[in-house]
Amino acid sequence: MSTVEKYIRSIPDFPEQGIIFRDITTVTQDPEGLQLAIKSMEDKIKDKDFDVIVGLEARGFMFGTPIAFDMKKAFVPIRKKGKLPWKTISESYDLEYGSAEIEIHTDAIKEGQKVVIVDDLIATGGTVKAAINLIERLGGEVVSCLFLTELAGLNGRKALEGYNVESVVVYEGK
Repeated sequence: MSTVEKYIRSIPDFPEQGIIFRDITTVTQDPEGLQLAIKSMEDKIKDKDFDVIVGLEARGFMFGTPIAFDMKKAFVPIRKKGKLPWKTISESYDLEYGSAEIEIHTDAIKEGQKVVIVDDLIATGGTVKAAINLIERLGGEVVSCLFLTELAGLNGRKALEGYNVESVVVYEGK
């Protein structure tokens, strides 16, 4: 059987010198790669008890929606501020050079629902921690944070201490 890592393209010196960019578009554009990625992610949470998949904009939608469909769970998007049409709550988080804000509909997560957060990548963990805060403010319980790839050298797991973190492919560097 093939591994997901085989489908990930590594691009040296992008976006700057010394960085190796892990391009997942080569996973999604290949039918076998995409199926393998979805199946590998599902395998990480198949024994978890949960009600909802929350996908982070935008690549979390690409993986979260098919996982929710296959596992017969609801799917909820968390989007960048100003993109959702209904009543929302928002959470700010720090970026390398500034800050950003994400939001969720106020009725997206019901009190007591168990949630799995899905995204393509965990780096520093800031976006995911902001998503956890939103979900918990609505009364949800985050049972797992699921990623296709992880840049372990950026210590994102530390920001998510106390939460279950699952990654299909882990790169030791940045």
